[in-house]
Amino acid sequence: MEFLSLETIQALASQYGYLAVFVGILLENLGIPLPGETITIVGGFLAGSGELNYWFVLGSAAMGAFIGGIGGYFVGKYGGWKLILAAAKVFRIQEVQLEEVKTKFSENAIKAVFFGRFIPLIRIVSSPMAGVVEMPLGKFLAVNLAGAATWASVMTTLAFFVGKVVSLEQLLEWVSKFAILALFIAIGFIVVPIWLESRALKSGEGE
Repeated sequence: MEFLSLETIQALASQYGYLAVFVGILLENLGIPLPGETITIVGGFLAGSGELNYWFVLGSAAMGAFIGGIGGYFVGKYGGWKLILAAAKVFRIQEVQLEEVKTKFSENAIKAVFFGRFIPLIRIVSSPMAGVVEMPLGKFLAVNLAGAATWASVMTTLAFFVGKVVSLEQLLEWVSKFAILALFIAIGFIVVPIWLESRALKSGEGE
């Protein structure tokens, strides 16, 4: 999950405080696979211990997620699809399969941008994908803001209060288990309909 150890993240959060929270989640929302959620939880945990201010951590996380989401949107809009196609060739994924995923995302863009913040991987790609499918900017900004504020509130508050009664390691383990479950559900929501549709088409061609 991490490019950075928990000890390193704690050190960064302690040393740079709100800036670490802001930059960490901003970069993750730009599409860079950094542990933004972990950094935010560590920030909330430190707020619970009195080392940081709760409201400043929440504001830093929300603004980082919101601004990063906007950046990710424009990355996706002005070149994201080409990057995805290039990566797909490396992993031998057919373009037709990507087109199906793109269509599925477009149909559920609002849900993906809002709820995707709570799901690893999808949190990283949801804003760029919103740009790829050319989700209207006004609609994206509204959903992005609502999602950023909700996600930051939940993560910061959870870490602030629960961190008072359990260890940081235990808290991160619980969040990680929930996130993995949510990821599997999301993948099933995307992949299963495509698979069923593919089988139906093959069955129709065979008749």
